[in-house]
Amino acid sequence: IYLSTMIGAVEMVTKGCTACYDLMLEMPAPTADGLEAAAHAYGDVGMRSVIAPMVADKTLYEAIPGLIDALTPGLRKDVERLRLAPYQTSLNNIRMALQGWKLDSKLSRLAVAPTIPLHCSDIFIKGCAQLAREYSVGLHTHVSESKVQAIAGLKCYGKSLTAHLDDIGVLGPNFTVAHGVWLDDDDCRRLSDKGVSVAHNPGSNMRLGSGLADARGMLNWNLNVGIGTDGANCSDNQNMYEAMRIASMVSKVQGPDQREWLTTEEIVNAATEGSARALGWEGIGRIAPGYKADIVFLDLKNINWVPLNDPTNQLVHTEDGSSVRHVMIAGQMVVRDRVPVNIDMENLAKKAENARNRLAKVNRPGKKLFDRLERVVGSFCPALALTPHHINRYGANF
Repeated sequence: IYLSTMIGAVEMVTKGCTACYDLMLEMPAPTADGLEAAAHAYGDVGMRSVIAPMVADKTLYEAIPGLIDALTPGLRKDVERLRLAPYQTSLNNIRMALQGWKLDSKLSRLAVAPTIPLHCSDIFIKGCAQLAREYSVGLHTHVSESKVQAIAGLKCYGKSLTAHLDDIGVLGPNFTVAHGVWLDDDDCRRLSDKGVSVAHNPGSNMRLGSGLADARGMLNWNLNVGIGTDGANCSDNQNMYEAMRIASMVSKVQGPDQREWLTTEEIVNAATEGSARALGWEGIGRIAPGYKADIVFLDLKNINWVPLNDPTNQLVHTEDGSSVRHVMIAGQMVVRDRVPVNIDMENLAKKAENARNRLAKVNRPGKKLFDRLERVVGSFCPALALTPHHINRYGANF
């Protein structure tokens, strides 16, 4: 956990990202030690983080209607081994972590992340929301990321995932929706009314074939939109400049009316102030009096900035992270002349390679099982996604 978190943190700061929402996963339940290991990694790099244990009490095979029945008896028996901890265990472990948190809250804070509504019983989601309220921390979940989720939500609840979350009383200003690719107008209205934020991850949405989220529609509903990369297992890199550029391109391929395209100003605002609000972190996201000194210094001699024409346009459409020269977080230099100040990169690479070799051996049996499961899941879920699902967007059915 420490090594993988540090690798991600080093990549982010060297590519000009100063704060992140990390939905980390431990199986079968989160632990205080695991959460602290991640926080120590961010602290050692010098990066801000909101760490949210991603929790569930149902596996994929229990969450998607009909999927377990599509498995052979042998595979059904095998997936029993993937069973998660009872929801009480996860809630108790998160509570202990929240109560005992002794790390520097100026850099690392906790939040709560019931991973996907379908993967969590209602009593579990309500328990997560209660913990978030009790400790005044963020609440984060994946909502309508894929069409499979949207269809399964209608089958399970008779309404959209957003409507169900609204009905059970968990939406609020501390709530962040990840992705929201398949939100409709009613969903956006509900989220806007409750002051919810949306984490727009355009690169991951395409990488996983989830679709193109309507960020313009979200902004039209006065939703706060932040921009993210998603995890390295879903989008391969952690480059916010790439995420901004993709966000711009995605808005342009959804229709020919350029008045509906996101402007570069809107994208920069989403990646900075919008993302800061989604993190629930006050005093970051701007360079202004009274704000914390989180500043990325770009080298204007880099070819991305030659010649210097429109800084906002170049920030979104030409910058790729290669111009990042220095990074300051909380007034401290964490990257100087493109090198992480606090990290021995050669030592980190050696440790990571040793861990990779060890984990490859440990995970080999699991990989063989997932290779067998992939054939079933890879046919069942696309078939489920063929179910017509109306999205009140451009008058289309998908």
